[in-house]
Amino acid sequence: MSLDAAIVGPGNIGTDLMYKILDRGEEIDLQRMIGIFPVEESEGLQAAVDEGVGVGTDGIDSVKEYADEFDVVFEATSAGIHEQHAPVYEELGLFAVDLTPAAIGPYTVPVVNVDDVVASGHENINIVTCGGQATIPLVHAVDRVSDVEYAEMLSHIASKSAGPGTRQNIDKFTQTTAAGLEEVGGADEGKAIITLNPAEPPIMMRNTVYTMVHEDTDVDEVKDSVSRIESAVREYVPGYDVTLEPTVKDQDDVAFDLEDKIILTTMLEVEGEGQHLPPYAGNLDIMTSAALGAAERVAQHAVDADAIGGVSDD
Repeated sequence: MSLDAAIVGPGNIGTDLMYKILDRGEEIDLQRMIGIFPVEESEGLQAAVDEGVGVGTDGIDSVKEYADEFDVVFEATSAGIHEQHAPVYEELGLFAVDLTPAAIGPYTVPVVNVDDVVASGHENINIVTCGGQATIPLVHAVDRVSDVEYAEMLSHIASKSAGPGTRQNIDKFTQTTAAGLEEVGGADEGKAIITLNPAEPPIMMRNTVYTMVHEDTDVDEVKDSVSRIESAVREYVPGYDVTLEPTVKDQDDVAFDLEDKIILTTMLEVEGEGQHLPPYAGNLDIMTSAALGAAERVAQHAVDADAIGGVSDD
């Protein structure tokens, strides 16, 4: 069984997601790309037409018009727009995969909690943020070995890979990512920081994760846990690369007394696959890859339980 899908939002993220689905979405059949402008005024809609994908140009009205064609909607617009669209998707019985920071549905990271989220009956899931998709798996990997009392992530992305939506939602990004570190990653307290780097040539997406754990933590066991989750993420994000395995931070570099705690530093880089966006835009690539990975698990649950309303039988 495959799930028929539509993408709402034909911008860079929506267009990159389209190519990913067409290239490797074995369990997702893309039926339509939906925007708000005429095809000739939208590069994303024109790309869809060129690929033989149906289009809609009236936004949420097009969703309503073609709703019987698909089971899953990928929301690639903005947080504010998804807040308006979500009730419509619910009314139409469509499963929503939200790539915005709206967080109406539960935060979902494929390698950590997607199975539990879908099995619990949620039909609107949130893909957190690019920084969240990159770093939450690492915090989770540490937390399953030793309780993470505090987690902090710093995400550095190329300025060229930060579009208007990212720039308008910086505060929402940090709030959502920090909450994801806690709710999905397992940290008792989380903090998120993002920087936009204007360097030329553009930098790859780079992330640093600090986790505070008890001093008796088996660091080798943590390294093994991180290595295993890195391999799991690579199954849907091939460019995901841990560049520094968990390393104990020198006590002399810490500005406060750790008492019986240690801080582990882990670094990673994300290189995009380059279907539509340049390879340095790993921050966008990991969002579309995670959205597709989550939807594929939704499709598998539909096979196992036939639990999603309106699922097609092809």
